[in-house]
Amino acid sequence: MAPLPEIADVGTLEIALRLASATGLGVLLGLDREVTGHSAGIRTHGIVALSSATIMLTALLLFAELRTTDAQPDPLRAIQGLAQAIGFIAAGLIFVRAGDVRNLTTAANIWLSAAVGIACGAGQWQVVTIAAVLGLTLLVALRIAKRHISWIEADDE
Repeated sequence: MAPLPEIADVGTLEIALRLASATGLGVLLGLDREVTGHSAGIRTHGIVALSSATIMLTALLLFAELRTTDAQPDPLRAIQGLAQAIGFIAAGLIFVRAGDVRNLTTAANIWLSAAVGIACGAGQWQVVTIAAVLGLTLLVALRIAKRHISWIEADDE
């Protein structure tokens, strides 16, 4: 595995690749929700992934710019802040009606879009690829399997 370039040396093309990858994968993750008529669809997922990548990339660039022997800013705090913010957004999607929990999968999918965005912003391409493939598999393959296997209960569709 080739080492990632120093974040201070990342150029415009690499920045565009990271942000575009996050946006595209967020859109793909949101496609399932859009097709099934959930309120958080392709635009929401794309924006969540793009904004997560933007914040992560900005945190890494600021870390490279501001670090000195006397000051070591912590870019991991960006992940902590994103996790809290996305948790708040995801919680707002979930509701209970007549004893049924609704939108749990949509909330989890928003969380995954943010995580993929963070990994894109950090340039962690192996994590991005594996997480996106697994997420899309969970969304698509299990939806198909659920239709054909009677013991799988419906979730928040």
